[in-house]
Amino acid sequence: MKISDMSWQQVEDYLKSDDLCVLPLGSTEQHAGLSLSVDSILAEKMALDAAEPLGIPVFPVLAYGVTPYFMAYPGTISLRVETYVAIVRDILDGLYHQGFRRIVIVNGHGGNAPAGSLAIEWMADHPGTSVKFHNWWNAPQTFAKVQEIDPVASHASWMENFAWTRLPRDLPTQAKPMTDLTAMRAMDPEQTRALLGDGNFGGHYQRDDAEMQALWDTGVAETRALMEGPWPKVTR
Repeated sequence: MKISDMSWQQVEDYLKSDDLCVLPLGSTEQHAGLSLSVDSILAEKMALDAAEPLGIPVFPVLAYGVTPYFMAYPGTISLRVETYVAIVRDILDGLYHQGFRRIVIVNGHGGNAPAGSLAIEWMADHPGTSVKFHNWWNAPQTFAKVQEIDPVASHASWMENFAWTRLPRDLPTQAKPMTDLTAMRAMDPEQTRALLGDGNFGGHYQRDDAEMQALWDTGVAETRALMEGPWPKVTR
């Protein structure tokens, strides 16, 4: 259930019998020839598809994350780590104030890792709560499916090229050699752009839609199972 499709009265009624909700985290950053909103689109859709049959409310995706390394690419917006952590903390505090005690964070961007560390700290400050931080794209079953389809997969490559992240433009048909990621991590944004070129880290740009649907279905099933539990006992 999208929170944007609910009234406050509906949320109040839901909280009388349940305390579970979902918070997607995304990013606005370059993804080569794909949408700048890839991480946000995928995190929110993954959360919604997984939660729909369970009737769990899904809050709007936080569409900005921590991505300073791509700042030389137009359209990329990065939050400082301290800003990002403060925003996520305020959101978690708001959810707690409303009565939510179990929260699944569906994360779509690797740079948002500080939110995972924050979640552990936040639980320590709020006894009786439980937060699951879920990187949907590299969770065990989903990443195994990625490797089964094509072991060369990376940022802005085929593994992020779904019908809902694709733009109406032609992409290269040949695979791109993998980037030296160790070297890239030591570079500033301008050097990073010079190294990456279009922004794809390496691998094919697109694969068959049937393969992509199989990957998506695996991710949805794994994410839904996380929502279903088991959960530790929490105090409302």
